[in-house]
Amino acid sequence: MNRRQFLCTATAASAGLAAAGEVKAMKHRIMTVAGPIEASALGTTLPHEHVMVDFIGAEKTGPDRYDRNDVIRVALPHLQRLKERGGEALVDCSPAYLARDAALLKTLSERSGLHILTNTGYYGAANDQFVPRHAFEESAEALARRWTREWEEGIDGTGIRPGFIKTAVDGAPLSEIDRKLVRAAAMTHRVTGLTIASHTTSSGAIREEREILREEKVDPAAFIWVHAHAANDPALHVSLAREGMWIEFDGLNVGSVAAHADFTTRMRDAGLLHKVLVSHDAGWYHVGEENGGDYRGYGTLFEAFLPALRAKGFTDDDIRQLTVANPATAFTIGPRTA
Repeated sequence: MNRRQFLCTATAASAGLAAAGEVKAMKHRIMTVAGPIEASALGTTLPHEHVMVDFIGAEKTGPDRYDRNDVIRVALPHLQRLKERGGEALVDCSPAYLARDAALLKTLSERSGLHILTNTGYYGAANDQFVPRHAFEESAEALARRWTREWEEGIDGTGIRPGFIKTAVDGAPLSEIDRKLVRAAAMTHRVTGLTIASHTTSSGAIREEREILREEKVDPAAFIWVHAHAANDPALHVSLAREGMWIEFDGLNVGSVAAHADFTTRMRDAGLLHKVLVSHDAGWYHVGEENGGDYRGYGTLFEAFLPALRAKGFTDDDIRQLTVANPATAFTIGPRTA
């Protein structure tokens, strides 16, 4: 199946599902693990976090490696504390073959009262150790069809649909598999309307990803530059944000509050606060470690980062833009084509 055939057949399949009443119209909506909600209902959101990860590798990972009840025991109190602090939604960025578990996330959503999003897509960073074998053999079109099927039918037989596309790349020049994953993500976006979030830590890599978006006629507004702070390239942050790309500073911890506040302030001063996302990249029940290892909570944004922004003159409207309006816009479903 070539690119044109994929786009035609997948679009027709999605249209058929909608006609059959299996998928409601998604305009102005966000897909959570509990189903679609209005974007306006998402609330204060952490757009890049994790509940669980498994770093053993794509060919060895699986649900037999952990006890769901133990993950709940460890993770739920942290999610409940997030809710108590005023958090209303969490975007879980652990992809397939890195301990994505949609059913577990739905249970945690129900028990914590948080909206939680999960994803489709594959993670190509870390020298491809989390990429399944079939991804090296299949075309971008075939991978996009796999990911689109999760949108149409649900993940792993659960009926739970992804709320975004997660991928990841190593540095420039992008490897063949990394380019394929980004292209497959772009193709999947054009059919599903799901936003792409790509782990990217270098300026060279993000420039190559931007070129792939152009080739696939996907607008930068459909793309989140995950870990943009790692490139430490404020001029490029501004340039890509002006094109419409989402710039995510998601390494927030006690030691990085000042740097993240500076990054965010520069974007505000450039008139681009509306294109910024901020999160911790925290959590992480580590499969294979005793008691899940050292689970880091989600409190730094509320306890230190937002006060640091207010000290720099950020208003309540600015804070709401950053924590409520931006995530809701970023994850709203709808194809954004160039």
